[in-house]
Amino acid sequence: MASRSEEHLCCPVCWDVFKDPVVLSCSHSLCRACLQSWWTEKPTKQCPVCKGVDQRASAGSELLCSLHSEKLRLFCLDHQQPVCLVCRDSETHTNHRFRPVDEAARNHKKELEESLKPFQEKLKRFNKVNLKLISPDFHRYQDIPEDRQIKEEFKKLHQFLQEEEEARIGALREEEEQKSRTMKEKTEALSREMAALSDTIRATEKELRAEDVSFLLNYKATVERVQRPLLEDPQLLSGALIDEAKHLGNLSFTVWDKMKEVVSYTPVVLDPNTAQPTLVLSEDLTSVRRGEGRKLPENPERASAQGPTAGTWRWETVPAGSRAWWRNPSRGRGAYSLEFGEQGSVMINTLHSPPHIEAPSSRCRIRVHLDWTRGQVTFCDPDTNTHIHTFTHTFPDRLFPFINTVKALTLRVLPLKVCVTVEHHN
Repeated sequence: MASRSEEHLCCPVCWDVFKDPVVLSCSHSLCRACLQSWWTEKPTKQCPVCKGVDQRASAGSELLCSLHSEKLRLFCLDHQQPVCLVCRDSETHTNHRFRPVDEAARNHKKELEESLKPFQEKLKRFNKVNLKLISPDFHRYQDIPEDRQIKEEFKKLHQFLQEEEEARIGALREEEEQKSRTMKEKTEALSREMAALSDTIRATEKELRAEDVSFLLNYKATVERVQRPLLEDPQLLSGALIDEAKHLGNLSFTVWDKMKEVVSYTPVVLDPNTAQPTLVLSEDLTSVRRGEGRKLPENPERASAQGPTAGTWRWETVPAGSRAWWRNPSRGRGAYSLEFGEQGSVMINTLHSPPHIEAPSSRCRIRVHLDWTRGQVTFCDPDTNTHIHTFTHTFPDRLFPFINTVKALTLRVLPLKVCVTVEHHN
């Protein structure tokens, strides 16, 4: 057994005296050949004693070939790995192509930099979009708080329901009071009649108990009293009870039916997210006018809208100095449209023929009707039921309701009449 002093001179791998010793960053010493053999069998540059990773070997301050402990001066293009001069002449790398390490690193770095450029450009675009999204200006143009508008709409509904509740409770209380007054009057009348009958009975019974002479003296008056026509028999009062069916029957439906007086429905809702910067929309999104240009976010919806690809659509506008049309974006602006001038003139625009102008008109409302399946866009005057113009065409794709106005004139989409119907099923 080696002495303690000899142990310090022995390699912990071969247990022989050090041959060409090396010192690892963890301070353990080993034979160079033993270390290279150990590292050949291990995926990482571990110390055989403490299993720690040698930092100097990992950092590459002086990287050596794991097989020959020589500096890695060449790069094998076939194996794509650094090698030493001994490796170059070995059988493993027969007929392989080599480059100096610095030249190979320079070329590979250049290739990697080129491959990295699309990622860098992509990151720039991500940063650009992210900056727009987090910028206060992205939402600042929406200067009317949506929650305030929602609260105002619900305030109207709450007010209607409160007033309706008070009115119905008031009607119930009024009926209660009226029924109470009627019952009181009826009972008071019965009480008077009962009192009169009681007086007649008592007076007659008293005469019946009198002496004969006294009875006969009053007989004539007594007979007249009892021979008077009797009143009809009293009847229970009809309608004396509260009409619960009237107050409670279909209560929620009745209130909902009445609510249509305070609500409206517009078939085409104007979208501020798709409006041009020069168009100003009303708070209820039913009318639009021309205004000063505004700085708006570049949201994807700015140049798009929702539109049908089947079925029928209809809406009405007040069109003075405006355009109301169905637009096919793939066919360009102005397809299937009517333009109404300030003096009432009407310009008909279509993709398939040059525009022409009709005589001035005093129309106040225009109905736009789309029958997508039949390929028709019709404009008419609903006040006089007058047909203005119909476009007929096979629509290749989706159409969009498109609205525009000039100067300070306001174009308004009119609400439809709201109705409630009940269907009976057999």
